[in-house]
Amino acid sequence: MINVAILGSTGSIGTSTLDVISRQSDRFNAFALTANKNVERLYEQCLQFLPEIALMVDKVSAKELEQRLQSNPETQHINVFSGCQALDDVAAAEQVDYVMAAIVGAAGLSSSLAAARSGKRILLANKESLVMSGDLFMQAVKENGATLLPVDSEHNAIFQVMPDKLNNISVNVDSHINKIESPNLQDAGIGKILLTASGGPFLNKSLTELQDVTPDQACAHPTWEMGRKISVDSATMMNKGLEVIEASWLFNASADDIQVVIHPQSVIHSMVSYSDGSVLAQLGNPDMRTPIAHAMAWPERMTSGVEPLDIFKVAQLNFEQPDFERFVCLKLAYDALRAGGTAPAILNAANEIAVDAFLQEKITFTQIAEVVQRTIEQLETVPADSLDVILNADARARSVAASLCDEMI
Repeated sequence: MINVAILGSTGSIGTSTLDVISRQSDRFNAFALTANKNVERLYEQCLQFLPEIALMVDKVSAKELEQRLQSNPETQHINVFSGCQALDDVAAAEQVDYVMAAIVGAAGLSSSLAAARSGKRILLANKESLVMSGDLFMQAVKENGATLLPVDSEHNAIFQVMPDKLNNISVNVDSHINKIESPNLQDAGIGKILLTASGGPFLNKSLTELQDVTPDQACAHPTWEMGRKISVDSATMMNKGLEVIEASWLFNASADDIQVVIHPQSVIHSMVSYSDGSVLAQLGNPDMRTPIAHAMAWPERMTSGVEPLDIFKVAQLNFEQPDFERFVCLKLAYDALRAGGTAPAILNAANEIAVDAFLQEKITFTQIAEVVQRTIEQLETVPADSLDVILNADARARSVAASLCDEMI
């Protein structure tokens, strides 16, 4: 039985992971479930999956959860913890085999790193871990014999269609550690990584119309069911920008090696273009259970609960290049990747503050990119050679971005 710790079990990735586990209950055990403040949903998950550990980052919420679990004889055995340090401890716990890193944003960095340093199989849905601390994170994976498997549908797709020797990932299978040093993509016959994007709900809106969109409109994604923050990131295409940075670390690729392709149907999840003219693509219905099941079962395959793709029903596939004037955040992400150092951490922090301000209707949709750009311009980029440096850059960027948002009210 494989013990899985789900960091962020009440979010969309977490709930999808539990759905997959429920279909493979003879193979996987939900050993630890963690959340921030959603007591009701975590309690319901505890009732269904009876984990050994339940954790809430918020201490008040943890006390409420513990009281509810102790009042039910079936759940009295569950150990309840709280706080960020306890979250890191769960990710590194000896009993845990796999860690689903599904906490949204910079809040998931520390626990993801803890899992890497403990040599776990990391199912990475928290792209910010690589955006903020790519070099440190990848070194932790390699030095500790961890297995890093991407869960973002795009990166999982690339992983599936790229030769194993080109994945910048330390693989631990059957107790045999194989630390892979990735060659240059072009030398290995790769032309481009083609990272697909739906384009979000505003793909066909004019720039003038974008100034008046509401949070609810921004969160109405046409093909994927996601949390509000990620939905807004999809609408601005910052999410795709962060994925470009993530892909650069996962596959040892430069900014010029990665091309974003808008594909509204979200059926092709990404592609790899080879120097011989071949383009390999991974297709499937837009359902996160597919990449989750792939990462959990790898190198095998298992049932995910996702319906097979009906290519006759899809009928046609469309593609177009992204417009950087419309999707300024995507350009800013490419610029941050090229700048390196703490630039991606600054980009991510400023975006988190700006998106939160937009969701609270303090700034407009188009001002998200403005806040991010002005924050980057105000802060110096330095080498991201330690976690303290990265966290300091993150904190400074949040402060600057918050001040900029206040100025715009």
